[in-house]
Amino acid sequence: MGMYINTNITAMNALMNLTNVSNNVATDIQQLSSGLRINSAADNPAGLIISQSLQSQINGLNQAVANSQDANNLIKTADGALSEVSNLLQTIRQLAVHAANTGVNDQVAVQADQTQITSAVGSIQQIAQNTQFDGKNLLNGTSGISAAITDTKDLAGISIGGEFNNLATQSGTLSLKVTQVATRANVIGTVTYATVNSSMSTASGTTIGNGGTIVINGQSFNITGSDTVQTVLNDINNLSTSTGVSAQFSSANGSGTIVLTQQNYGANFKVVENESNALIAGTAGTSAVGTNALASVTAYALVNGTAQLTTALFTGGVSSTDSGLQLTDANGNSILLTEAALTDANTAFPVPMASITSGNLQFQIGANAGQVVYASLGNVSAANLGTTVIAGQSVATIDVTTAQGAANAMNITDAAIQQVSTLRAQLGAFESDTLNPTIQYLGVGAENLSAAQSQIQDTNVAASVVDMTKNQIIEQAATGVLAQANTEPQLVLKLIP
Repeated sequence: MGMYINTNITAMNALMNLTNVSNNVATDIQQLSSGLRINSAADNPAGLIISQSLQSQINGLNQAVANSQDANNLIKTADGALSEVSNLLQTIRQLAVHAANTGVNDQVAVQADQTQITSAVGSIQQIAQNTQFDGKNLLNGTSGISAAITDTKDLAGISIGGEFNNLATQSGTLSLKVTQVATRANVIGTVTYATVNSSMSTASGTTIGNGGTIVINGQSFNITGSDTVQTVLNDINNLSTSTGVSAQFSSANGSGTIVLTQQNYGANFKVVENESNALIAGTAGTSAVGTNALASVTAYALVNGTAQLTTALFTGGVSSTDSGLQLTDANGNSILLTEAALTDANTAFPVPMASITSGNLQFQIGANAGQVVYASLGNVSAANLGTTVIAGQSVATIDVTTAQGAANAMNITDAAIQQVSTLRAQLGAFESDTLNPTIQYLGVGAENLSAAQSQIQDTNVAASVVDMTKNQIIEQAATGVLAQANTEPQLVLKLIP
């Protein structure tokens, strides 16, 4: 083998190996000191790309969890305020029941009830205007749905919430078509009289003498043979507030008869008539019930991320005290038709009757674009509660200083309580069925993605210690070998004499 001085191939080879193993030792030390397997792009270019993508998702999921928790706190704030509104409505109803006890109350007591009701209505208004979360108003309509009647001839009241046809309500027009006309219970008498001034003793052209007793919806009327038909009509109409039934004289079929008509539309309101003698419908008496209206209502809702028209069925007389003209859907939305709507809206196409403005809150509950949910907190101002019971009336207009006003107040507050309860139930379902499960599965997702990222990015300490120990031993050996390789050219001097 040749011997050279200028070029020490053996030493160069030893130096190269020493440099490589020293770099490996430095990498091991960096990984162990940082805890990361990838400290620069050169360490693992493909792994860096995957790791950063995973980290982006993890950060997004963690923020989505925080977003969902913030949304939860907002919903809880709104629900707490709605609970107070519900308590105030319960108080108003109790006062209305007390005011309706006109047989005992004097005007001072009734006015005291009205004063307390006015104060409670003011408190409801304050809650609606002042309930906020981080400066955002929650219950004044800006964070919910507002509906305005555009056809006052056919629509007397409207209450639309955040869900329509089980979808998020959106801004746009509301149209409807009456598919079943509401009717009132109606009893056409079979006993005839010559004129309205005829005496009751001339029933069906004969003389029956002593009259008798008529019972209408539980209210008794004592009739004498000398009473005229008009007197009987007046007696019945004077107590229509109690019975809900009015009486008229009709000669439509050529023979004059007494016609009893229920003042309210729908199947919840009846005319039940009994009599001791044949004075109106015969001794067997009779009964009749009304028919509830049905309507096909069309409005805009969120379908696959876009606002589209959708149709829901609204049914009259849903609750036992609801008029057949008060229509409600499965989501608690309600409308109050006028009598005119029974003919005007019964066309071959839906008729626009109201406009809806959507202020739905959007919550980003996912790590990616489009992973959002919506919630409507509604408008609980006094003028927006109980609007679908009596045309033009709401909680804000309650006046219990008259017997009829107290009765109206009970019906209005019943509707308002139902309205607030429905809103609270929807918010509760949103919290328990959407936000809470979202927080749970986002946490699990972030945990699993973190585990996947750890496999790529984090240092396996045990393996790195083993590798570093090996490399340090090799480094020490390479250093010794390099020192020996550097002495080999000196052997050339022994060849020189």
